[in-house]
Amino acid sequence: MDYTDINSRTIDKWVDEGWEWARPISHEEYIKALEGDGKIFLTPTKPVPTTWLGDMKERKVLALASGGGQQGPVLHAMKAEVTVFDNSERMLDMDRIVSKREEYEAQLVKGDMTKPLPFPDEAFDMIINPVSNCYIEHPEDVWKECFRILKCGGRLLAGLDNGINYIVDDSEMMITSSLPYNPLRNPDQMKTMNPDDGIQFSHSYEENIQRMIDAGFTIRGIYSDTNGRGRLHELNIPTFYAIFAEKR
Repeated sequence: MDYTDINSRTIDKWVDEGWEWARPISHEEYIKALEGDGKIFLTPTKPVPTTWLGDMKERKVLALASGGGQQGPVLHAMKAEVTVFDNSERMLDMDRIVSKREEYEAQLVKGDMTKPLPFPDEAFDMIINPVSNCYIEHPEDVWKECFRILKCGGRLLAGLDNGINYIVDDSEMMITSSLPYNPLRNPDQMKTMNPDDGIQFSHSYEENIQRMIDAGFTIRGIYSDTNGRGRLHELNIPTFYAIFAEKR
């Protein structure tokens, strides 16, 4: 079985267990977004700056690896034309729950972002991609596809990990692993990984930022974020960051 199939099944299981990133927004949150107070999260605690989003009305937006009933419904409430793409059917089910409740038609596509994306060139004005490339081995292929399907002037807003979560134990008290974290290439990491976590990967700044630049993007903004809980969070150690990249 391909590792992305393993991760798809793993995330389906997490959804059924109540995973926090698969808890659909409430009706009250949806109404707030309709009233202009919607928030998009790429990382655990910090919302995307409004200047990164701009006026969303009638913009064609791909919510990439964004099932879970969180980003997609808020973008819809912002009057964007949204397509939600995810490799987990259960994550897409969460968007179905919100769209049925709020009585709108959701455009949902199940697919693997490690493969060529099933969209034509220059199809979107914006791509929203919350932290997810820790579940794929080669992010550079995704950045190339994002560049292809964005219009000139289009924006890629992506949440990324910096690898720190992969070097510590569950208590976040001890350093237990080296970087890069790639169980497919490191037998010791494969032996010690928790099978309930699926197969995950750390990525360097070069793999993310430099490969975005190599794909043709211009970096326009960046901010860091923590896990939102746990010892690393209490010590204010950033474990994630968000990038605003533009196709020029």
